[in-house]
Amino acid sequence: MKFFWLTLVAVLLSVGQILFKKSAVVVTGENFLLGLVNFWMFLALLIYGFSTVLWVWLLKDIPLSTAYPFAALAFVLVPIGSVFLFGEVLSARYLVGCMMILGGIILTAT
Repeated sequence: MKFFWLTLVAVLLSVGQILFKKSAVVVTGENFLLGLVNFWMFLALLIYGFSTVLWVWLLKDIPLSTAYPFAALAFVLVPIGSVFLFGEVLSARYLVGCMMILGGIILTAT
């Protein structure tokens, strides 16, 4: 069950990162900082805050050396999300790197 919660934290962090990007994309005008006061930024901060609380709760009972590799899932999930939501392109080299990250997570989790 701990792997479910650790994976959920990584997913929430990834969603937060994607929402940060969305927040930046919708900023218009000359005042960038004022433009960041938008729905997407609020939602990103809310999700990030929740995932941080969940992360700290998990660390009460899970060793950091076990939990931390799951944070690397964000390096895989965020770019995949950026392909679908922002039309970004991933290189074959990047995909190989993602496979290596996933392999590392599996190796450290077992």
